[in-house]
Order: sequence, then structure tokens, then C-alpha cells
Amino acid sequence: MYRTFAYQQVDVFAPTAFNGNGLGVVFEADHLDSEQMQRFAQWLNLSETVFFVTPSNAEADYAIRIFTPTTELPFAGHPTLGAAHAWIEAGGEASPNGHLIQQCDAGLIQVRIEREAGENHARRLAFLAPPLTRSGPLEADVLQWAISGLGINAEDVIAHQWLVNGPHHAGLVLRDADLVLGIEPDYAALDGLELGVIGPYTASNVTQGVWQPHATVLPRISGTREELRPLDYSDQTRSEERFGSVVLQPPADFEVRAFVPGEAIQEDPATGSLNAGFGVWLTKSGLAPQRYTVRQGTRVGREAILHIEATEYGVWVSGDVATRIDGTVSFD
Repeated sequence: MYRTFAYQQVDVFAPTAFNGNGLGVVFEADHLDSEQMQRFAQWLNLSETVFFVTPSNAEADYAIRIFTPTTELPFAGHPTLGAAHAWIEAGGEASPNGHLIQQCDAGLIQVRIEREAGENHARRLAFLAPPLTRSGPLEADVLQWAISGLGINAEDVIAHQWLVNGPHHAGLVLRDADLVLGIEPDYAALDGLELGVIGPYTASNVTQGVWQPHATVLPRISGTREELRPLDYSDQTRSEERFGSVVLQPPADFEVRAFVPGEAIQEDPATGSLNAGFGVWLTKSGLAPQRYTVRQGTRVGREAILHIEATEYGVWVSGDVATRIDGTVSFD
């Protein structure tokens, strides 16, 4: 006998339709067991799927369980914003100041409404980054593992740190965004390591807003994957060069990529938890300003945009969220 549940598929960190990270949302899922949830998440094959359950903490507005295709997570960023959006769309009401509280296995997560949905724009939500449960520099062997698997050089790494806040991310700050985009990871070599890389768009420092690539850069066809091919390593001024698609201004302050070799989706299109970890680390260390933007998903055909803001209360990660599929799903 089939049981039917309300279901939505939500686009998170998406400035335009289908450019963010998709999230499956199953409502009123208390009667599903962990095995059923995991099997559905595996079948759906999105980065994550969330299931609404009854909260056990009276302070929470709602509670969710978060599953990747292979495992359950105590916390994840894009599921947090996607679930908050779905809860509001289903009739949930935030407090008068636009805040709401989500319960997950990591505890209570604060979410706020930064902009309500309008005719010409999606709802924008933000979550307060949870504390890191592991930080500090990567061990020497882990760092070498990451460098080798990414196919980069040790001198390309500006800084590194553990960024564990649910997922077990190892984070690397690389020299620039070009280097981030040019990585061709060896997933077999990286198996067992959850790895995030971030690099700045240094062209944003050009005050006139006009920039031209050095003559040593090979011509690239703008708007195609050709521009994403690694740069010519014979060029000695590589760190000052940009892709042809960012001549006038960079798409964001930083480019981020997240590699998860053990999952069905080995490069995540938009990762809230990783960017929360980067935000906490980089704003405190002075490696990033107190407010900055991130583009992610470029190499997998997405154009997710994340907004990071450090305040006296902590680091907020925000982005646009919209419902793309609304219906039902049936379980045995």
C-alpha cells in the first residue's frame, strides 16, 4: 500500500532559474524510517534531500533530517535554506523580525529572511554559520594528499585549514580564481577526502572597472567551456590574468569549488556549509573582507552566487531560493 507525501524540489543559491543546487524536500515524514529516507535520497541523486519531522526542541519552528545519496548529515547549508523556503511556502510564519529556527542533528540553526519573493526576484534567505567542530591547519600528509589529487603545486596554496561543521571539509585558499577553475581533479586519488578550494578574482582590485588580459594569454571563446581550460603554464604572470568572460568586472569576489569523491555528485554545484566554514575562517584571519560574494558551480554548468557577511553575531551565508517542482511522492 502506497503512502503519499507532499514533495517539492527547490533551487538554492540560484540567481536565475536552474543555476543553483537542487534540493529534494519531503514534508511530514515522521512515518518514514532512516532506510526509506536514505533509499529515496539515493534514487533522487541530488546533492541532498531533506525530510521534515516533528521537532523535539520547543524553540524550533521545524525540524529536518538531511541525506546525501550515501549518508545522513548533521548539518548542511543549501538544505538549510531550501528547507526554510519550503516551510515558508507551506504556510510557516517567521517571527516579526523575519527570523526562524531550524532543528537538525547539529542543533538549532538560525535562519533569517533577507528579501521576500517578488514578481521579478526570488526569496533570499540567510543562515548563521554553526561553530566549527574541527579547525586548524591540515596535517602535512593530508595537505600533500589534497595537492597531489588536485594536480597543483605547493606554492599555489596560500593557506589551508579544516572546516568541519557537519561535513568534514578540508579547505584550501589558492592563489587566484583562474587556478581554481583550471583544476582537473583526480577523484580516485582524492577518494576519502572532502575538499573545498577558494581563490580570489584579483581583477576586482582594478578601480576603473576596465581590464584587459596580458598578451601572453591564448585567445578564448567567451561563454563556452573553452574558456575553462587550464591556462598555459609557460606564462610566468599567470596570477594576474583573467578569463575573457571577466574583462569588465569579475562575476564575484571569489570562485569556489567543492569536491566530494565518495558521493554520486563528485563536484557540488553550491555548498553552504563549505562557504560557511570559509567565511568564519577567512573573515577572522583577514584573508577576506567582512562582506564578500562567491560564485560556485561554473565547471559543472551552474552559476550559483553566495553572499557572505561577518557580523557581531557571527557569519551569515545567504542566497536566492525558489521552488521549481511542487507535487507528491509515493513510498511503499
